[in-house]
Amino acid sequence: MNKSANLLLSTILALSLTLVGCGKTEGDNAAAPNANQTAEAASVQIGMLKLTSSAPLFIGIEKGFFKEENIDAQPKWFEAAQPIAVATAAGSVDVGATGITASLYNMVAGGQKLVIVADKGREQQGYSSSALLFPSDSPLKSIEELKGKKIGITQTGSTYHYMAGRLLEKHGLGLQDVELIPLNSIKGLMEALKSKQVDAILLNEPNISTVVEEGYGKVIAQIGDEMDYQTSGIFFSPKLADNKDVAERFLKAYAKSTRYYYDAVLTKKDGKIVPGANYDEVVSIIAKYTDQEPDLIKKGLPYMDRDGKLLESDIKTQVDWYAKEKLIDKAIDTKEIVNTQLLDDAVQKLGK
Repeated sequence: MNKSANLLLSTILALSLTLVGCGKTEGDNAAAPNANQTAEAASVQIGMLKLTSSAPLFIGIEKGFFKEENIDAQPKWFEAAQPIAVATAAGSVDVGATGITASLYNMVAGGQKLVIVADKGREQQGYSSSALLFPSDSPLKSIEELKGKKIGITQTGSTYHYMAGRLLEKHGLGLQDVELIPLNSIKGLMEALKSKQVDAILLNEPNISTVVEEGYGKVIAQIGDEMDYQTSGIFFSPKLADNKDVAERFLKAYAKSTRYYYDAVLTKKDGKIVPGANYDEVVSIIAKYTDQEPDLIKKGLPYMDRDGKLLESDIKTQVDWYAKEKLIDKAIDTKEIVNTQLLDDAVQKLGK
């Protein structure tokens, strides 16, 4: 074989090896898809109400954060809070998103199982969420003057009942010093204040702003300025809590959603809340899922931890208070119903 033929053969061999090498590299890359794409596909039913405090769930669905974790998040709408807790414990839904009440603790005391894993709304200093209101022309000026007076709440054992009791105790009174009037609904509270059937009510946003703007009520105390309080949470059914992979992926998407929510509507500058880059988008998403007008939503955007972390210590405070007031049958070990490790692990995987 002459020199020219040898040179040609060497060139062809080198080119072939280069092409094989390139093909191997491309093949290896194609065989290594995103880890989330290879994770177990999971359908997760979420029991919730059409409330602004469900915003992170709406965001996670609308922005595709759950899909990124290969989770098909399916809303299941309820008309009241307690049935959500019941459905979660029974496994009829995988996730429950609702208020933390005496009824929930009584369920657990009675042997039903569910796990509180994340924040879905809390009272926090410097943010308007829930408040104590007096009629605008009331001669009363302080909480201490409520002795012997009537306070409107939604229901016995509700978050409003709890807030009233804790607030009174902080100011030297107790539930025995007032008459609590259960009015069954937010509308009922507002009407009772307007007609002066009660001396005070507990109320939430955006209804607080509506009452003040219409001129028939005045804010005496913001609950968040009086105490830290975990008003509502994200619950897992026992089956989902035991599936660590799916549970963590769900919470990873949820934490991404709470960050998106917080950065859009809860950030502060010089002590005042300022709209974030995605403010209008988040308001629009909430409006879509709650069937409310954007202007109404803007009046009351509840506080949530940026990573969705639960105020774990307050759960024990609540249980002890409800047991003291005989609103739950017996005190329960909160370790049985709280799991913050799942979210901690999810947030660690999510990163900053």
